[in-house]
Amino acid sequence: MNKLNNDAVNKSSLKIGLFGIGLDTYWPQFEGLKERLEGYLNTVGQKLSDIHPSVVNAGLVDSPDKAFLAGKLFKTEDVDLIFLYVTTYALSSTVLPVVQRAKVPVIILNLAPEAAIDYASFNAMSDRTKMTGEWLSYCSACPVPEIANVFKRVGIRFQQITGMLNDDPECWNEVTEWVEAAKVANIMAFNRLGCMGHYYSGMLDIYTDLTQQYASFGGHIELLEVEELAKLRKEVSEQETQERLKLFYETFDVQPDCPENDMEKAAITSVALDKLVEKHQLGSMAYYYKGTGNPENEEAIASIILGNSLLTANGIPVAGEYEIKNVQAMKIMDSFGAGGSFTEYYAMDFKDDVVLMGHDGPGHIAIAEGKTKVRPLHVYHGKVGKGVSVEMMVKNGPVTLLSVVEKQGGGLMLLLAEGESVPGTVLQIGNTNSRYKFEPGARKFVNMWNSHGPAHHCAVGVGHIGSKIEKLGQLLNLDVIKVC
Repeated sequence: MNKLNNDAVNKSSLKIGLFGIGLDTYWPQFEGLKERLEGYLNTVGQKLSDIHPSVVNAGLVDSPDKAFLAGKLFKTEDVDLIFLYVTTYALSSTVLPVVQRAKVPVIILNLAPEAAIDYASFNAMSDRTKMTGEWLSYCSACPVPEIANVFKRVGIRFQQITGMLNDDPECWNEVTEWVEAAKVANIMAFNRLGCMGHYYSGMLDIYTDLTQQYASFGGHIELLEVEELAKLRKEVSEQETQERLKLFYETFDVQPDCPENDMEKAAITSVALDKLVEKHQLGSMAYYYKGTGNPENEEAIASIILGNSLLTANGIPVAGEYEIKNVQAMKIMDSFGAGGSFTEYYAMDFKDDVVLMGHDGPGHIAIAEGKTKVRPLHVYHGKVGKGVSVEMMVKNGPVTLLSVVEKQGGGLMLLLAEGESVPGTVLQIGNTNSRYKFEPGARKFVNMWNSHGPAHHCAVGVGHIGSKIEKLGQLLNLDVIKVC
């Protein structure tokens, strides 16, 4: 597929700030200590750069004056996240001005240079001044309570990672997850969400406050008319149609009973959708159209599923039924590289203890088990028109469900669950369809999930990424509930 400007749409502009802390009083007292700690800081900087290339390193901050300069640097460079590397004891007055001015989330890195002090070698040192300097190079844990105390009292939110500078995969995996979560927060902050059509009348659980979406995620919401898509369909050339048809037959397993006319209509709409996305620089879209007797509009919406499935697979998730909250969840999942397909649970199999989940309309074909089928439908249940639709199962293996939930009284939260997509018979009805197992069992899982009041749709992605979503919630100041 022509990826349009998808790379630009989904590219994170994330900048990471990094600074180390120390105490300038120590440097003339303990020869080589500053240089040693700066070496540790350079190691952290290199490891962060390996995770994400855009790192603004303010160096070793060891006085209030340098703290104000570092804060100004981070503000000028517009960093999104700060890693504070604690090298040794430092005064909290050398920390606070940095983060107060930057006003972005802070991760405290409490990283020891080694797994343990070599006690025998340490105690064998004859020069007690050198001994103290050696001791100070291991004192990364010492000022963390002081920093935490001040942050709490001043109202600065922070997170901690405690571990080792080297040979600590658990620690650096946690750092990586924070960076990945910050990337997703950054993508959401600049995402352009298109909303085409209107809500599905009477489906009250999906209605949402658009301003609250801005407040929680940032970005921009563009309200679109179906007529614009219908107009763009008229501008699609025969060559463009044939090229898109070729792409359909390469990408999908098109069933022989699919009418050629319906496939051509879908190809025209797919090309028009690309142009709509290009024009408005969309990173996601929600749509629904009831139908008012306008044949051009109805044909555009009835032929939209294949094109929307291509968009979804290429980083521009599309949700049906004007499900704005859920396309936000789909965008989050896709930005984490997990996919994010539109789904809902519709039935339960108590014999196999699985939950049956799927939905009509577009699917995330990049996370399908095998090649996605295209089937003809003589009627779209509850929707306008007829035409071709996709039938797919999510890849067998670990999965994560995510729902953006609007809470009673306003505000959003994230609800997630980790489970498994398992093989077995699914309904061949031209919808996305999968079987899921959850650790508590199907009966208990459904009750637990429902108890938090989500909308009936959610996003499903591959892999267990609950810990990353929890970190994203902390960066966005959103409550996160993990059901299992």
